[in-house]
Amino acid sequence: MALEVLCRLPGAATNRPPLLFVHGAWLGAWCWDEYFLSYFAERGYPAYALSLRGHGQSPGPLLWTSLSDYVADLAEVTAQLPTSPILIGHSMGGGVVQKYLETHAAPAAVLLASMPPHGMSASFAEAWRRHPLQWFQSSLGLNSKCPIDTPALGREFFFSDALSDAEIIGFAARLGGESTRALFDMTLPTFIDPTKVRTPLLVLGGEKDAVISPRDVFETARRYGTEAHMLPNQPHAAMLDAHWRAAAAVIADWLDAQTGC
Repeated sequence: MALEVLCRLPGAATNRPPLLFVHGAWLGAWCWDEYFLSYFAERGYPAYALSLRGHGQSPGPLLWTSLSDYVADLAEVTAQLPTSPILIGHSMGGGVVQKYLETHAAPAAVLLASMPPHGMSASFAEAWRRHPLQWFQSSLGLNSKCPIDTPALGREFFFSDALSDAEIIGFAARLGGESTRALFDMTLPTFIDPTKVRTPLLVLGGEKDAVISPRDVFETARRYGTEAHMLPNQPHAAMLDAHWRAAAAVIADWLDAQTGC
């Protein structure tokens, strides 16, 4: 399958490993290209982002696509890169990264506002409680659009007050559909087995994240035997928010320490 892969390369030769960014539900590679890809390329890292099947410009129907299918997409793209990449997954993409790492090696990985290994049933239940109609349509509709389609909902779930209504509307217009099967897989508490993952992990969450709670971030870190890092005042879509540099800097400093660069 010819998956969409965006790439931003450093201006000079580098010995730093490539980075591969994996987006969350309803998003695509574009969400990393807004700020993160250029930022990390300027830091000397070859930066890549894929669009999972049915997202962005990647082909493939979403109907009944599973998280395991997305893991296969990740494996396909990593095999095409010149060396094994450091993986950076956001939200659902973090779950895809964790599942991939059960059976594959990577130099390191970053879980940014990631789906926790115990699943997202509590997060989805809270979203349904607060906005039952929107989330019912999104979760049970086939190939449904993300319900974050107004500035108010955007700020509640994805962004901070620092973004204007126009910016939120612009990002919302680029959101696509998501697989009902994948959303169901995200609720399963046994889909991911942290005991099989041996890759060094940075577990990073937003203090103001209404999708992945700080409690989930700390529990994810505990299950992997590492420390959770909380970003003050950061929302769920930290890579698109006005204060995206704060998240990028923490990741970059950790990567530099991991790679010895």
